[in-house]
Amino acid sequence: MAKSGTEQASPLKKGMDILFGVAVMGTVGTLIGVIMGGGIMPLASGTGLLLGGVIGFMGGRRFLASILVGTLLGGALAWFIGGTERISVGAGAGAAMGGFLGVQISMLLDMRAAKKKAASEQADPVAPRI
Repeated sequence: MAKSGTEQASPLKKGMDILFGVAVMGTVGTLIGVIMGGGIMPLASGTGLLLGGVIGFMGGRRFLASILVGTLLGGALAWFIGGTERISVGAGAGAAMGGFLGVQISMLLDMRAAKKKAASEQADPVAPRI
């Protein structure tokens, strides 16, 4: 069965999601590589780029946005508290917290939407379900 126009992602939108994922997760991977130091940076950056592409392809825009906000806030807080040499540590920790909170918030929003849908179906039982 074909999806409706609202459920189908256009190739441009899908491409932008993938690029957004690559940018955000590539940055996080690079920050992790900087913290770990040495020869691990190319591996961490490559893993971040790959994961970002997959998450973007799957449509995880809310998740990626929460990581981006966490990275920026964590880096800013670390800069304010510890100076410029601590920005990468704060940004990496902020990205981890942002990802965790993004997953939790997304789950709660999905549960709320499911409850609203169930309540609307229960209130109007004669409406056709598509």
